[in-house]
Amino acid sequence: MTATTDGSTGAPRPRAAAASATTGTPPGANAVRDAARQAAERGVGHLLARQDAQGWWKGDLETNVTMDAEDLLLRQFLGIQDEKTLQAAALFIRGEQRDDGTWATFYGGPGELSTTIEAYVALRLAGDRPEDAHMARASAWIRAKGGIASARVFTRIWLALFGWWKWDDLPELPPELIFLPSWVPLNIYDFGCWARQTIVPLTVVSAKRPVRPAPFALDELHTDPRRPNPVKPLSPLRSWSGAFQRLDKVLHAYHKVAPRALRRAAMRGAARWIVERQENDGCWGGIQPPAVYSVIALHLLGYDLQHPVMRAGLESLDRFAVWREDGARMIEACQSPVWDTCLAVIALADAGVPGDHPALVKAADWMLEEEITRPGDWAVRRPELPPGGWAFEFHNDNYPDIDDTAEVILALRRVKHPRPEKVEAAIARGARWTLGMQSRNGAWAAFDADNTSSFPNRLPFCDFGEVIDPPSADVTAHVVEMLAHEGRSHDPRTRRGIEWLLAEQEASGAWFGRWGVNYVYGTGSVVPALMAAGFPAAHPAIRRAVGWLERVQNDDGGWGEDLRSYGETEWVGRGPSTASQTAWALLALLAAGEREGKAVERGVAWLAENQREDGSWDEPYFTGTGFPWDFSINYHLYRQVFPLTALGRYVHGEPFSPNGAKGS
Repeated sequence: MTATTDGSTGAPRPRAAAASATTGTPPGANAVRDAARQAAERGVGHLLARQDAQGWWKGDLETNVTMDAEDLLLRQFLGIQDEKTLQAAALFIRGEQRDDGTWATFYGGPGELSTTIEAYVALRLAGDRPEDAHMARASAWIRAKGGIASARVFTRIWLALFGWWKWDDLPELPPELIFLPSWVPLNIYDFGCWARQTIVPLTVVSAKRPVRPAPFALDELHTDPRRPNPVKPLSPLRSWSGAFQRLDKVLHAYHKVAPRALRRAAMRGAARWIVERQENDGCWGGIQPPAVYSVIALHLLGYDLQHPVMRAGLESLDRFAVWREDGARMIEACQSPVWDTCLAVIALADAGVPGDHPALVKAADWMLEEEITRPGDWAVRRPELPPGGWAFEFHNDNYPDIDDTAEVILALRRVKHPRPEKVEAAIARGARWTLGMQSRNGAWAAFDADNTSSFPNRLPFCDFGEVIDPPSADVTAHVVEMLAHEGRSHDPRTRRGIEWLLAEQEASGAWFGRWGVNYVYGTGSVVPALMAAGFPAAHPAIRRAVGWLERVQNDDGGWGEDLRSYGETEWVGRGPSTASQTAWALLALLAAGEREGKAVERGVAWLAENQREDGSWDEPYFTGTGFPWDFSINYHLYRQVFPLTALGRYVHGEPFSPNGAKGS
């Protein structure tokens, strides 16, 4: 894969000024509309030029260097390291190091311990020496933060594979977990789909406890190499953490006495579960981490590297690599073609591209072919529900997601397809499946229904981010918006979703964004949904949201929000202006009838003046979310599709409604 044209990581570079860059004072309304129209035309041209010949769009999905480090550690473990890949990955990792010697999990963020440890080890594999200045800065910082002993469990698992950490000093996760029925607490279906795909293979790794010869020592990453893991006192028994710490001790004791026949059966069951979930392209769930751990687990169970399952798995991992012009190699954690394509279609249609334009028809044909028509793991909790819907990735039939399905339906409705009956049938199946995936509280999550157990997050093993999939305001809003455009605003299930959204509004007037950063994303999702469902612009919830967006608008006219808003209230609605977040705010304000307002004019002017000559926008900041705070994403197409959608709606009015009229 070659690097895309949007890989710049510099700060946004203004074009010709459409507003005062220092005062934020907007020009006249007519000038703003002219600038918006011209910017939208350039944005349309840029986006159309990026469509693949097969009909899809996909921007790079940038995360952090743990993806690259773990890819190298996997190759080292399997004995398939090659010098070209090693040095190309090292070039990328070095380029992401901060001045203080650390690595962050998002652009402009603080250094993060586990990420820094994994990056450091990867560079040691590539030949960088501990005494090199950049390495010495990193190791000193790591020791100051507690060393390897303070790293997350997953980092220490990787180190244990090479004897740099003791398996006895890691939380236990037995493969017998595979036998627990779905009604027992802590069964594998209590975990979110991304977590269960990782945990099942890791139960095999935990049971096997392999150690490959370490190519070097890592004494410099311990605060005291003689006592690399100082004993920490247990939490009180009456606390959840104390109870689960003692459960972990029981599981460690069980590891020593586990009946061999039962353990062998459990590992066979885990292997069968893993192989059954391998996708047609060889990957697992279209996500790099589960694929990595699945390959390791199967290898430990006797699958040699030439086995068709292993060969396909390793080939799939190569497809996550983005080779840049400077020779650096970046690994994507995932790929987002369905998500990017439906958002691109919405953007182009709302910017005035006719519904029968060949690009939109080709995109619709591709999306129709991506429809999932067989059951997946979601059916464990919804066994009677017929399949339907769309996933996020090229191949992921086990895990269609509700967010993609809602947005694909909204996109397909904008296309004038030569076979409308085919589109109608797919939309009907997708809408039926989406309604069936509603959780008991009336809202929708991303992948599963009622995946809300509090137990998985309490396990000592699960310190790597969110491991359950509870309903969220942004996904629920996208579903409500889709159902409204399908003429189901008054369906009791839609009304329950709306009631849940109203109850989730923050006192400030904002909504929390689970899958995007953060309150700007949540608010930018919910307001258009409520308006589509028939809410008047004067409704108190809408007015509170508008008031919040106006209060957090930056002086330059844009909007931004730092990822630290997930944990620190002072960052809520605060951060450097970005193209995607400015667009989200504008989508809410436009839906709420604020087209003539000063906040909208200033936001539109910011988008116009910060557009690049080629019709694109630059955005180094991460505005997507995998796990709130723990795992952040820079979707390189967000900076193109959302500004174009906002400009299109500003120029042409709100998107269609089911009866063909403008507005909702």
